[in-house]
Amino acid sequence: MKIGSAEFHNGIFLAPMEDVTDLPFRLICKRLGADMVYTEFVNAEGLIRGSAKTYQKMVFSEEERPIGIQVYGAESDAMGDAARHAAELNPDLIDINCGCWVKNVAMRGAGAGLLKDLPRMERIASSIVKAVKLPVTLKTRLGWDATSVRIVDVAKMCEAVGIQALAVHCRTRDQGHKGPVDYSWIPKIKQAVSIPVIVNGDIVTPQDVKRVFAETGCDAVMIGRGAMMNPWIFRQAKQYLATGELPEEATMEERITLLKEHLRLSVEYKGERSGVIELRKHYSGLLRGLPHVSRIRMELMQFTEAQPILDHLTRFVELYSPVAGLQEAGV
Repeated sequence: MKIGSAEFHNGIFLAPMEDVTDLPFRLICKRLGADMVYTEFVNAEGLIRGSAKTYQKMVFSEEERPIGIQVYGAESDAMGDAARHAAELNPDLIDINCGCWVKNVAMRGAGAGLLKDLPRMERIASSIVKAVKLPVTLKTRLGWDATSVRIVDVAKMCEAVGIQALAVHCRTRDQGHKGPVDYSWIPKIKQAVSIPVIVNGDIVTPQDVKRVFAETGCDAVMIGRGAMMNPWIFRQAKQYLATGELPEEATMEERITLLKEHLRLSVEYKGERSGVIELRKHYSGLLRGLPHVSRIRMELMQFTEAQPILDHLTRFVELYSPVAGLQEAGV
């Protein structure tokens, strides 16, 4: 598949996630094999008002390319203006959020709320395509609820106004993150349009990645919460697709090393206190499966400076690493 100048074969993308896909986490996932990464959700109105916090969400490093800036809002004029602001940073594409299901977004007519008003969605998509020279993509859900699934119509509309790729979270808005995903709509979308189709929703293991490609004929997959639980999934899935052999889970040493690097990046880009506090959401995923994980996570949550965390993690490896245990036993 191709989006603008970026080409992918069995692409594995990091999904845009609010309060998660900040620059440090994107770098981590990129280094572990993510083919495309996306910013957090950028509010169109905040961007137009000149909000520094909103602007900061768009900042990225060259190492992250290809990268998409995702914008959301309910008004076509504001979304067009916001897209122009975002395009000034020269990302690889602009992505339109038509899938966020949370109340304070969807109930205000933005995100998945646009699934209740397809003419408005069309105006927004058309406005952004006309506003920028960059490729424009769109991410959405199957429908507002099970009685209003119109994803094939959405796909046709997207293609007609110039959207260059469509990402589909295979649940409805009213499901949120609960209930079964329905990948059966993807082949129907593929038959209806020629633009690339990217599948999102409940892709958390290398086996899931391979199965979704095989069952749906999609052009790429997009991983969200699965990357939080296991950022190695990008590398692992690529190995599994290439060889058919399941890779081993990350070792304790690899998990602790990555957590330390994530801490370093977080502090570098956000300052020490904010970097430490905002990293807390990643402790569960990076420490998953380790001995005494609940206790170590609770202990780490008490710190607001980086060095005590680094010291604590080093001591943890010394105490519980299988390698350390073998060395103590003289093996």
